[in-house]
Amino acid sequence: MPEPLHDRRCLLIDDSRVIRKLARRILEGLGYTVTEAENGEEALAKCRAAMPDLIIVDWNMPVMGGMEFVTSLRCMQGDRRPKIMFCTTNSDTADIRKGIEAGADEYVIKPFDQQTLHAKLQRIGAA
Repeated sequence: MPEPLHDRRCLLIDDSRVIRKLARRILEGLGYTVTEAENGEEALAKCRAAMPDLIIVDWNMPVMGGMEFVTSLRCMQGDRRPKIMFCTTNSDTADIRKGIEAGADEYVIKPFDQQTLHAKLQRIGAA
């Protein structure tokens, strides 16, 4: 088991309560303090209040989707640039490329397990 990280905050953005619950359990096991949002608009407000270290965001959500959220977040001025990982069912390589070009650091396809999520987070220095 990896050494827990202290004082690292993750914002988990997904309209599925089940996915948020699963990801929260994995992230808390890695030492993250997790906050949640159901859509990109709610998440942007939380980022303005307190920028997290890591953001895991779904692609397809009501109100504001993941692409719009990532694009808006990357345009915000500030000295903190969180790591961003898409967590979505979109597995098309064109979508993955668009997500990375928009400012995401990594991409994980649903459904995922603890090992997959941990490996992706390690790759971007967030585990």
